[in-house]
Amino acid sequence: MNKIFKIAAALCLLTGAALADPVLGVWKTTPDDNGNFGHINVEECDGEICGTLVKSFNSTGASYESDNIGKKIIWAMKNKGDGKYGGGKIWSPDRDKVYSSKMVLEGNDQLKISGCVLILCRDGGTWTRIK
Repeated sequence: MNKIFKIAAALCLLTGAALADPVLGVWKTTPDDNGNFGHINVEECDGEICGTLVKSFNSTGASYESDNIGKKIIWAMKNKGDGKYGGGKIWSPDRDKVYSSKMVLEGNDQLKISGCVLILCRDGGTWTRIK
């Protein structure tokens, strides 16, 4: 009986991992207008996708303690299927603007970011997966 319980528990864990959204993980952003970039922890928040800045780097690649660490960068993003995400917002700290955004997962390790404020649209570059 104990063996059956262990097998069932292992299957539950594997099933949960298999159902995890493929965009979840830590992503390196493209450099902003100042050459700074960050690591964003993308996770599920109340059934949607959100992301928090967990580490920041200056234009030389040196880590530093930004005031933005711990702040939401992505929120209310929804999985639209086929690696496409939309309906959410992305905050750009360098411009202090919030964009209505889309994300497209290419393969497993590239995330194309784009967004618009009113009629002004911006290519947010391609983020790369850290883990």
